[in-house]
Order: sequence, then C-alpha cells, then structure tokens
Amino acid sequence: MQTEELTSIDDPRDIRVIQVGLESIDLIRSLNERVFSEERVINTFEREDLMMLVALCDDTPVGFKIGYKENRFLFYSAKGGVLADYRGLGIALRLLEEMVARARSWGYRRIAYDTFPNMHAGMTVIGLREGFRVVKADFNTAYNDFRLRLEKAI
Repeated sequence: MQTEELTSIDDPRDIRVIQVGLESIDLIRSLNERVFSEERVINTFEREDLMMLVALCDDTPVGFKIGYKENRFLFYSAKGGVLADYRGLGIALRLLEEMVARARSWGYRRIAYDTFPNMHAGMTVIGLREGFRVVKADFNTAYNDFRLRLEKAI
C-alpha cells in the first residue's frame, strides 16, 4: 500500500486513511467480503478517476471506500464499509471526508452515493449529518430495501 495519509490528532488510536492502487485489489476484495459477506465490490474497476481508500487502525486494514467519476462535475462514492469490530470509531466518516477532499482537489463540484437505509442506517445518518441531501429515492428489489441517493456540493 502507498500514497498520501490522513491522520487525526484527536483520536488516541493510530487511524490513518491512505489511497491505494489496483495492486491492492485483493485487500479491497477481502475487506468487502468481511464487511458485506459478498464477493462483488463494484461492476468494474476500469473507471475514470478510480479512487480506492483504505482505513488502517494501528496498521491493520479495517475499512475501505471506492469511488469514481460519474460525470465531469460529479464524483460517485460507489461502496465502502468498516469491519464490525471497528465501527463506532468514526472511521466511515473519515473515509468519506478523505474522499470528499480528494474529489474536490481533482476538480469535482459534487459528490454522491447511494445507500440502503434499512440495511445500512449509519450511512444515511452520516450523510444527512454531513450536509448531504436526498435527491432520489426508489425501491431496490434485489436488496428488498429503499435506495436513497445522497448528494452534496463540495
């Protein structure tokens, strides 16, 4: 794993968020399987401006977030999660904040993600608390849950 880090001084744990490349795809797949109990991460990794972030707690990979260009103004956060034993430490928020900061530095004006509130209530709460707005809602029969599209200006 490589590249730039984000470290918080107000958390006693050593929690860092780093950007990784396709050489770390096996790590991303492993985290995805452990978080979501499913093999599929995203449909394809051949995306323009693909961003893959990994959260480390004391150098142990504990979470991830993947996003990519949806259009020239909008960056899409496609998937992310944190291992159950590390939830409640603000790691999901730190991954989101890092993705927002990087997408903004790449010239994007907005960021969006879809979430399933009955399956992953935490991401709905984080999004609303962080200024995201619901811009679309529909029912996803594959997950038997509502799908909310959250979006905000960055």
